[in-house]
Amino acid sequence: MSSITFIGAGNMARTIGTLAVAGGNTVEIMARDQSKADDLAKTLGGGTTAGKWGAVPAGDIVITAVLYAGAVSTVAEYGDALAGKTIVDISNPFNATFDGLAHSEQTSIAQEIAKVAPADAKVFKAFNTIFRGVLETGRPDVFFAGDDPQAKAALAAFVESLGLRPMDVGGLKMAHWLEGAGVLTVGLVGNGVGHGNFALGVNEFTG
Repeated sequence: MSSITFIGAGNMARTIGTLAVAGGNTVEIMARDQSKADDLAKTLGGGTTAGKWGAVPAGDIVITAVLYAGAVSTVAEYGDALAGKTIVDISNPFNATFDGLAHSEQTSIAQEIAKVAPADAKVFKAFNTIFRGVLETGRPDVFFAGDDPQAKAALAAFVESLGLRPMDVGGLKMAHWLEGAGVLTVGLVGNGVGHGNFALGVNEFTG
C-alpha cells in the first residue's frame, strides 16, 4: 500500500482520504489551520496522523487538496520539503463563468507547480474530472497525467487501492487537456446530462 499526505483538509481531502484509509494506505493530513488537520485525521481514523504545515510530508505521494489559486504558491512555500515526492494536483482552474480555464495559455496548474517544485519531485494531474459526490458513492475512472514511469506505476497502484480504475493519458503536458475535461464535465451538468451524478470514463469496444 501507499503512504499519502494531503496538503489541505477540505472536502476532497476528506473524500479521497476516506477511500485511502479503507484501501489500507497510510494517511497524513496537513493544513494551515492545525485544528482542521487534527479534526480530519481523527475523523478518518485508521491511524491517520496530522502533520505540521510546511514540514517534510510523511507520504511518498503528496496530494495538494487546495483551491487552484493557492496550489502553486503552496508548493513553492513547501520548497525542499517536497524533494523526491510525487506531487498530485487535483485542482480545476475554472474561469468566472465556468465555461473555460482561468489561465489563457496552454499550460495547467500541474505544469506551473512543476516549475516551482524541487527538481527531483514528480508532478501529476489527477482526480480533477470527478465530482466529489461520485467519488463518495461510485467507482469512476481516474485520468492522470505525468512524466515519470516509476511514479506513474506507484500512483496507479494507489488509485487501484481506492477501488478505482487508473487511466494514464500521457505526459504532464496532457494536464492542460485534463483541466479542459474538467470544464467539459461542468458543461454536461448544465446541458446534456443536467446533474452531477456521472463521471467521464472509457468504454472499450472489440469486434
